[in-house]
Amino acid sequence: MLSSLLHLLALTVYLGSVTGLWVIVLPSLSTIKDREDRVHLLVRALKIYNPIQIASLGVLVLSGALQLTHLKAAYRELLMRELGARLGWKLALSFVLIILSTYQSMGVAHRFVRRYEGGESLSQQDLQSVTRRLQISSLCLLALTFVTALVGAQMRG
Repeated sequence: MLSSLLHLLALTVYLGSVTGLWVIVLPSLSTIKDREDRVHLLVRALKIYNPIQIASLGVLVLSGALQLTHLKAAYRELLMRELGARLGWKLALSFVLIILSTYQSMGVAHRFVRRYEGGESLSQQDLQSVTRRLQISSLCLLALTFVTALVGAQMRG
């Protein structure tokens, strides 16, 4: 019960962070005229977003693994026969979600923040490239999270 509540809470935080980046932060960049102010806003937002997104994803994975342990104890040898196909799909989707989420957070966002903090001059093209990659990856993450959650919900009932 506690692991289910923790899993749901982590899913809510994860979806909220990705949705907030896609719906609030990225569109607000276009309302700011000065490029340096846009870069500064994006860096500040990403410094909050990255730890929240990665931590909530980690809690999702761990609480999901804990729930799977409980399922294994309850179903015993019937687990694979009863839930095998859905579990396989959920694990495959979760793996892709983790890879894409890590790419967005570490490969795009973290690198951008480190470049800024390292004093590197970031051009308009750099900002547009990062913003575009964050938009596309956020949309993919939202869709993938939705599908993964649906598959997980089918396992429950």
